[in-house]
Amino acid sequence: MSAIRRLHRTPLALTLAIVAAGAHAAGEETATLDPVVVTGTRAKDRTTLDSVAPVDVLTAQDLRSAGAVNGELGAALATLLPSFNFPRQSNSGGSDHVRAAQLRGLSPDQVLVLINGKRVHTSALVNTDTKIGRGTTPVDFNAIPISAIQRIEVLRDGAGAQYGSDAIAGVINIILDDAPEGGEVSATYGAHHTDFKPTGRTLTDGQSGYAAAKFGSRLGEAGFVRAGVEVNEHAATNRAGYDQIPFFENQAPANLALAGRRNYAAGDPKSESYSAWFNGELPLSDAARLYAFGTFTARHSVGDNYFRYPDGSANVPSIYPDGYRPESLGSNRDWQSAFGAKGRLGEWNYDASLDLGRNAFDYSLRRSLNASLGESSPTRFFSAGYRSGQTVGNLDLTREVGLGGRVFTFAAGAEARHENFRTVAGDPASYAVGPVEGAPVGAQAGANLTPQDIADLSREVYGAYAGLSGDLGERLFTEAAARWDHYDDFGGKFTGKLGARYEFAPGFAVRAAVSNNLRAPALAQIGFESTSIGYGNDGRLLQGRILSVRHPVARALGAQELQPETSRNVSLGLTARLGDDFTATLDFFRIDVDDRITLSETIDSAGLEQYVFERFGLRGVQSVAFFTNAVDTRTRGAELVVNYRTALAGGTLALTAAASYNDTTLRRIKPTPAALTELGAGDVLIGVEERNTLTSAAPRQRLSLAARWDVSSWSLSGRLTRQGSTTRVFDFGDGFQPRQTYGAGWQLDAEAEYRVSERLALAVGGNNLTDRYPDRSIADISYFGNFPYDVISPIGVNGAYYYARARYTF
Repeated sequence: MSAIRRLHRTPLALTLAIVAAGAHAAGEETATLDPVVVTGTRAKDRTTLDSVAPVDVLTAQDLRSAGAVNGELGAALATLLPSFNFPRQSNSGGSDHVRAAQLRGLSPDQVLVLINGKRVHTSALVNTDTKIGRGTTPVDFNAIPISAIQRIEVLRDGAGAQYGSDAIAGVINIILDDAPEGGEVSATYGAHHTDFKPTGRTLTDGQSGYAAAKFGSRLGEAGFVRAGVEVNEHAATNRAGYDQIPFFENQAPANLALAGRRNYAAGDPKSESYSAWFNGELPLSDAARLYAFGTFTARHSVGDNYFRYPDGSANVPSIYPDGYRPESLGSNRDWQSAFGAKGRLGEWNYDASLDLGRNAFDYSLRRSLNASLGESSPTRFFSAGYRSGQTVGNLDLTREVGLGGRVFTFAAGAEARHENFRTVAGDPASYAVGPVEGAPVGAQAGANLTPQDIADLSREVYGAYAGLSGDLGERLFTEAAARWDHYDDFGGKFTGKLGARYEFAPGFAVRAAVSNNLRAPALAQIGFESTSIGYGNDGRLLQGRILSVRHPVARALGAQELQPETSRNVSLGLTARLGDDFTATLDFFRIDVDDRITLSETIDSAGLEQYVFERFGLRGVQSVAFFTNAVDTRTRGAELVVNYRTALAGGTLALTAAASYNDTTLRRIKPTPAALTELGAGDVLIGVEERNTLTSAAPRQRLSLAARWDVSSWSLSGRLTRQGSTTRVFDFGDGFQPRQTYGAGWQLDAEAEYRVSERLALAVGGNNLTDRYPDRSIADISYFGNFPYDVISPIGVNGAYYYARARYTF
């Protein structure tokens, strides 16, 4: 009831009343509004309304009509799922190249991603410069080819007892296309076209080209192989304003001459990617078959960084007489594959598999320099390499058992997982200390990895689970699951889940679930270290280090061994079905997370540099940060989904309405260690910026109203989305902590597709057709006019986007 009372104190209460008349369009692959799901349950033939926890199902048609820029899966999910947030980044180091996503407002690494039910590895890159997801190594959604997908099932509930670590916020299961014959070729081209008020210009940029092809072939009578490729390119966007020249820069004539120019860049990075995938099965007999699938993506991207002024310590005028703006280069290679056998052996159904995942990310810089090397400095550097891998062996067993005269589904299984993470140092010039005194050391705008930063960690994880589900009566369905996981670096953890659904009247049911879950600290969070030379929040150049919790300096400053995050999840929901054409679900939830892992604020107190030098002999360490279990949080919320379909004008009209609300509060904050207090540090484990990230930087409310009308030759769709407000807080030191809340806004998307023939379809569409922008940033946040809009708003800073698509099936 507390969740309901909180809900009525928000504007969403009115929204929910309006949404009750709305409705989710079924895709072309689904025949009803209540499709069968396989995620979050071992029972057969459970549908979205029959499940004990909310599950969203998105079809290939849904993804296609989302109009995702540049074929980005993450952007499509953010358009279609109100509980999913996929913020864009700019001037954020590696986060410009690998974007992090949120489910239910929680951390990007608190959602488990599966492909065909198998665990997906995370990115190797550690996001240290982003706002949302700082310090995480999330799954790279954009490394999964969008054309490979048959459907996606999103379980919005804790599922650690069923799947293991990371499933605190939920599970996203991506199911690959398994059509045994035929194929498809498609191409999309689009661009942003916008009136950019801060400069008074009409801009056309961000041109995007996307092409995909796939085909299928039968293997024998019941087998198949399906494969495809994708290519996409995306030009950069720039929404920087006119530079007013920061007051702390040298007010020399060479610098002041640049006032009123666009010296900075802010927007999407330039990128190009190439992907391939396959999915197949080969029957061995009527009771056994082999299967295999895999995805591969190579992506190259170019990110932006802060401008370096011509008359300043970070410049060598003979190399860059007019100053320079470094560009980061990301080279990302991602591979996921699995093979196994499944079938029936006696009374048991079995699935035995081996799952392999690898990610390699290389970070480089161009148009940069190491000012301490003077005129001998190169302008291009390899700064860091990140590598991660995951190997998983699974055995899953299910069978039907009779208990008390009723038939239940019993499931059991075991898993062995090997994880590894390592980093590669940059080239010597990227971190060299040159002869020029007073000049900053190292490649500008780089989180440079030096030989002292290198990490190489691995661990073994073993788990076993069991579950039982079935009907206890004609109206009551129950599920129970328990799991034990053992990590060789911190020991074992038990998780469990209970769920039930009771149909109290024909077509109406109440459902509930309770669970405890865990997320093990990532190897990167345990062992990652880096050395950076760049700008702090106040715009001043800093040299700093991120230290592992096992580093002697971090230990002396109060760092402790990381413990797993643990959660307690409770959900309560109502479902309704009126005939074949109307369904509705309303679910309330609460998620308490203990020992949440975050990267500390930057610790740069006045006595730090001297303390580190005197005690450890390390020179020039002006700031440090390390990972910590510093906070307990509570997230409460509600989610509503309503679906309606009816005949209209010779076709079918499907209406969709979905709304979400989540609110995160801080239940406990670990006190500042005594060693840091003695150095004059304040709330540096969880300061005002990280509190803002956890509680208000992402939208708490989101509403989507959509309609799709299909007739013989036409499909018309539209979507109106209300993005909730977001808040940005900076801590510039000395008590200066500017804050701004960016108001909620509406976004309109639409598409029209015309089927020229049975095989050829042409479409035109647009996202953000009204060319909406978030509120303008105040002077204290816009960084002297250079960044007039903040990237944390889900509306984004790019304005309207228009596209055209051609699709040919055979």
